[in-house]
Amino acid sequence: MGFGRTSMKALFNPQQPAAFAFTKENLAKAEAVIKKYPEGFQQSAVMPLLHLAQQQNDNWLPRAAMDYVAEMLGMARVRVYEVATFYTMYNLAPVGTYHVQVCTTTPCWLRGSDKIVEACEDHLGVKLGETTADGKFTLCEVECLGACVNAPMMQVDTKSSSTYYEDLTPENTKKILTDLAVGKEVKAGPQSGRHTSEPAAPVKAANDG
Repeated sequence: MGFGRTSMKALFNPQQPAAFAFTKENLAKAEAVIKKYPEGFQQSAVMPLLHLAQQQNDNWLPRAAMDYVAEMLGMARVRVYEVATFYTMYNLAPVGTYHVQVCTTTPCWLRGSDKIVEACEDHLGVKLGETTADGKFTLCEVECLGACVNAPMMQVDTKSSSTYYEDLTPENTKKILTDLAVGKEVKAGPQSGRHTSEPAAPVKAANDG
């Protein structure tokens, strides 16, 4: 997949830093990641290095960081752009302190993800793809996050963490957002009280009366 000059420019946020470099600590982390791959396959480290760069840069990935990773791995820049623009885990523009990602793929949709999106939009006062005026929350929809048994669910990213909130209802979704806004710790995982992905209702054995 290649990019023409016009479409290439459209992919990136217009406000870009002039340069990027890993901090001393992150450079050591990057070098450790690269060493995990055998000689000749170091370019396989592109995804974890992009994620490390994104974490360093307030949870978004500028073009300068992609170019930096490309040079570090000896890759054509366009190959790094292809990775960064394909996966929704990479943010190509600044996002809020809390990046709220609601899964709307089939299992979550069947379990009411539309209502979760509506609850988020109503509570935050923004639409999908927008950021609140105070810069605290960015809201978006994503494809399957792999927690189908606990649908509906959302992932909330910060600069340093990614957290799953599962078994959502409009009510507990709004409470999560309210608590996050004031810096209150929110329990990760199922919000229904069940343990991990255990059955939501008691299981009746075949020989039960």
